[in-house]
Amino acid sequence: MGTELVHRSARGVGLTDAGRQLLPRARLLVSDAARFEDEARRIAGGHDAPVRWGVTHGLGDDVVVRCVHALRDADKARITRVVTTTATTTELVESVRTGSLDVAVVEHPALLTGLDSGPVLKIRRWVVVPEDHPAAIAKKAQVRMLRGLILAAGPRSDNPPAHDLFVDMWRARGLDPEVVVSTGPRDLLVRVAAGGTFGVTTTPPTPMPGVSWVDMLREELALRLRIVWRSGADLGLSAGALDRVLLRAGR
Repeated sequence: MGTELVHRSARGVGLTDAGRQLLPRARLLVSDAARFEDEARRIAGGHDAPVRWGVTHGLGDDVVVRCVHALRDADKARITRVVTTTATTTELVESVRTGSLDVAVVEHPALLTGLDSGPVLKIRRWVVVPEDHPAAIAKKAQVRMLRGLILAAGPRSDNPPAHDLFVDMWRARGLDPEVVVSTGPRDLLVRVAAGGTFGVTTTPPTPMPGVSWVDMLREELALRLRIVWRSGADLGLSAGALDRVLLRAGR
């Protein structure tokens, strides 16, 4: 097109102003080309086609890593390349529906129109509180002890049905806390360590300054998950591998 994108000098090669402006777009095109190639391989049934899976932010890193390993080894005839996406349940459902993802682990309940899904699976969650809070040292902590603390939870837009049930569960037990948005597991723990905030996590009790894990309401607080995939898609190996990992994690 007659536009110079790079210039050469005695010092080497550099981008022109036009080149710098086009660089972000060029990176997107390269990324899109890679996704196009992966999709073509998947449709053609190529042996090197990756499994593109997604997982909700709420699932702990230890379980996510086990899921990746299980997907990698799901096909006994070969090692499968695994591409992982972490996103909100709403985003994951839409990505599976449009074909951007093959399979995903999402929170239950969620609107799953047009998708197939497995049974509801439960992963244990703990309440996390500031280490100097009375609930942290109580022999048997009670919900009422959390009064005065702010509840940190994911945005309602992540998955409105599950978010509403979570907040209503606390209210049904006499706790109506102020709710602030937590952007993820790390942000939750940072807020709790700073004081005045509590939340729930699937991460097992871990020595951590400023944070204590409290065991209460096991059944009510369990993270409920489902494995979803496009209707009619042949994803038995992948869905089965994820199901086994989540079943073991929930015991």
